Amino acid sequence: MSLDSFTQDVDQAVSDFFEPVATRVSDVVFFTVPVGGTDLPLIVCWLVIAGLVFTTWFGFIQFRKFRLAIDVVRGKYDEEGSPGEVNHFQALTAAVSGTVGLGNIAGVAVAVSVGGPGATLWMILCGLLGMASKFVEVTLGVKYREEHADGTVSGGPMHYLPKGLAERFGSRGKVVGSVLASLAAVMILFFGLFGGNLFQTNQSYAQVASSAGGWVDTSTGAVLFGVVVAALVGLVLLGGIRSIASVTSRLIPAMAALYLVACLIVILTNVTSVPDAFQSIIQGAFEADGVVGGVIGALIVGFQRAAFSNEAGLGSAPIAHSAVKTKHPASEGLVALLEPFIDTVVVCTMTALTIVIANPVSLSVARSGKEVEGVTITSDAFESVLPWFPNLLTVAVLLFAFSTILTWGYYGLKAWSYLFGHSKASEITFKVIWSLFVVAGSLLSLDTLISLADSALFLLSVFNIVGLYLLAPIVKRELTSFLEFARAKRAGRAAEPERQYAEAVE
Repeated sequence: MSLDSFTQDVDQAVSDFFEPVATRVSDVVFFTVPVGGTDLPLIVCWLVIAGLVFTTWFGFIQFRKFRLAIDVVRGKYDEEGSPGEVNHFQALTAAVSGTVGLGNIAGVAVAVSVGGPGATLWMILCGLLGMASKFVEVTLGVKYREEHADGTVSGGPMHYLPKGLAERFGSRGKVVGSVLASLAAVMILFFGLFGGNLFQTNQSYAQVASSAGGWVDTSTGAVLFGVVVAALVGLVLLGGIRSIASVTSRLIPAMAALYLVACLIVILTNVTSVPDAFQSIIQGAFEADGVVGGVIGALIVGFQRAAFSNEAGLGSAPIAHSAVKTKHPASEGLVALLEPFIDTVVVCTMTALTIVIANPVSLSVARSGKEVEGVTITSDAFESVLPWFPNLLTVAVLLFAFSTILTWGYYGLKAWSYLFGHSKASEITFKVIWSLFVVAGSLLSLDTLISLADSALFLLSVFNIVGLYLLAPIVKRELTSFLEFARAKRAGRAAEPERQYAEAVE
């Protein structure tokens, strides 16, 4: 039996076994209700409402404290001797690397093709609301993180749910929190292995094989690709979050900048079309002619793509942010609110604007009801101005996928450690399993398991957001504490020149 036949048989066997389970779970997690002629997934409502509640509760913090968040990232409020492993900028890029990827490249094209240009505006709004959710969950992640004897730290819903609920509600809260934490760890681990690892490898290899062809598009090429990626991932994971942050802090800004420059080239080349593009986006958001469900349809599609892209409220990002060096949990919460802004408001919007302006033929084909891959629409939009862009897109997909595998490897490791213990043997076992999944991803698609993993990740948001609501008063206290510290530090900096002058006069 050839390797191709074997992998096809495995894919089919897994699909046959898990498909009924995946279908039932997906039907529950992504349960929809008809609204305005289209189907509204209630899980998306759950995430958007949480963003709206936290935006109101914290007085539109994502707008009021945006500049302060930038200053924190720049290190203006750093303190020597703060516990943690990485600085604010590295923690931010590590978390962003887990969200910026195929969702920004292909998912946005799907939103525009299904919901029309107007979906872009609703996508931006959802991203802005998600900034408040990220602030809350990351503040909790840092406050209740666990510091280990070797200097490493662990954080995320596995830690702040049991500790925070115990602090607020005593022994009963601890029991409920422990159950929720264990379920959260299982779901993070499950999604990490299949969605954050196997799927990323599978899609990146498919892009490479499609572009390169020849011997690369063979079983031998697939195995070699998987082994090389697994080796690189394994080397970085061995270094822990410091190593991951070191890679992502260079990789993500460089790739994001390169991608955004390509967007600007397409936009500026068609600069005369920019006013019409903005007009179609704004009008489409409130008229949405020709879109299934009209305005409601455009809104739902925009919210859905944003929620799937930035993962605000899902509980994944606090794991990376919890490794930050700080004595003030709310400082990293402010840093984290920049994440949906970068992921959704900037990158997704630039992609959408590029597609709307270029208006490739494949977009019209998709709007007519025919099935077209989202990445194809995006690639065609860029190719209309940059004929060589599909090659760059291949590199971008590879690097974004690689950074996602690294970040979710760290998330998965923390979930694994919570379930099976924080020991060297336990961590090595996980890293071996993770690397094997990388190799398997180049050969297997396992679409049914990936669909099940998506359900697990969004089911996590149900448990996580319940905890966020209950622990929001603690977040407010942490915010007040950090703002007082920030004011004192600014006052100290303002007084410094006066002190130096007085000393010089004396």
